[in-house]
Amino acid sequence: MVKHIVMWRLKENAHGYERAENAKLFREKLEGLAGRIPGLLSIEAGIDFSCSPASYDVVLYSVFSDREALDAYQVHPEHEAVKAFIVEAAAERAVVDYEC
Repeated sequence: MVKHIVMWRLKENAHGYERAENAKLFREKLEGLAGRIPGLLSIEAGIDFSCSPASYDVVLYSVFSDREALDAYQVHPEHEAVKAFIVEAAAERAVVDYEC
């Protein structure tokens, strides 16, 4: 099993929305991938409420059957569509992938 964790800090404005609205759209779009990509076993997105200087705005926690499934997810058309939205709205990104 592979866990894929990503955190984003968002731009103040993107896609005609403020950061808080884009955070909600991130969560909605990411969680909408559930059941749509082979090998994606679970996916959860959360929005930070602490708003501390060290915080990121949105976190993604997802589980894949194996590394090949994670690789396939990265180029899957459904993920590519979400990624296009994310790239425009994100100011920073951090990621960790690990096997368990």
